[in-house]
Amino acid sequence: MSAGSSSISPGPVNKKATASSPDDDGGVANPMTEEKLPKNFKLVLRYDGTEYHGWQLQRNARTIQGVLEEAIERVLGKKARVHASGRTDAGVHALMQVVHFKAETDTSPDELKTRLNETLPGDIRVLSAEEMPLSFHSRYDVVAKVYRYSILNCRIAGRHRAKSVYVFALRLDVEKMRRAAAYLVGTHDFSSFGVNPGRKVDDPTRTIKRIEMTQQGHYVFIDVEADGFLYKMVRSIVGTLTKVGVGKIEPEDVPGILESRNRCRAGATVPPHGLCLVEVKYAGGKA
Repeated sequence: MSAGSSSISPGPVNKKATASSPDDDGGVANPMTEEKLPKNFKLVLRYDGTEYHGWQLQRNARTIQGVLEEAIERVLGKKARVHASGRTDAGVHALMQVVHFKAETDTSPDELKTRLNETLPGDIRVLSAEEMPLSFHSRYDVVAKVYRYSILNCRIAGRHRAKSVYVFALRLDVEKMRRAAAYLVGTHDFSSFGVNPGRKVDDPTRTIKRIEMTQQGHYVFIDVEADGFLYKMVRSIVGTLTKVGVGKIEPEDVPGILESRNRCRAGATVPPHGLCLVEVKYAGGKA
């Protein structure tokens, strides 16, 4: 063949290879010998954490993860390990918790969502289900999460309200709380706000992108967005802000609390039932 020719000679034909055999179906892959890859499902959940001992599996305790994995096994007929964007503590709620799991199944995402909602208790709902690339990870791919802490700032509240808000009787100065919160925005060592009994934290540095406070009548909502959180960090921050709100410390004391890296300098950890995971963000937008 000349250098300028673009034709390619087919070469000699291997007759043995073209002969009919159990492994030769005319160029179509044999489904009996082809390896089947699992599907990677992403679920967006909403749950009321009141009756649960948090997200993570525990022995002899009812958890969100445990109940969800049991439901998946009933629906698909096989076990699956579910991973979440983050672990919520006992009593903490979620409007948007993102989880993923892998399973070999022909079940479609829509069918999975429907059948899980038929199987799960009413306080756990699957809002959406979709198949993702196998590389997707609900926790490691997170770029930011938003938690909201809800306070009912009055002396009396009905039981139905107290289930998802923290009833705080003393009057709060929300403007002073906003001034104090401004010192926490940015990248800092948040050791003073991490409750870590027996837990070793390699790097307590986190970046808080924003803290916003909204006052609606007697309600005060505190939204905290960050690239990550230490254990009970949001609840410790809220405890410190309420301490400012009642005048026990001044907003200008917050930088010193941060720099001390001493948990005893910050406010108390407020109860879990006022906390809710409201948004999980990934590259390109939220879940």
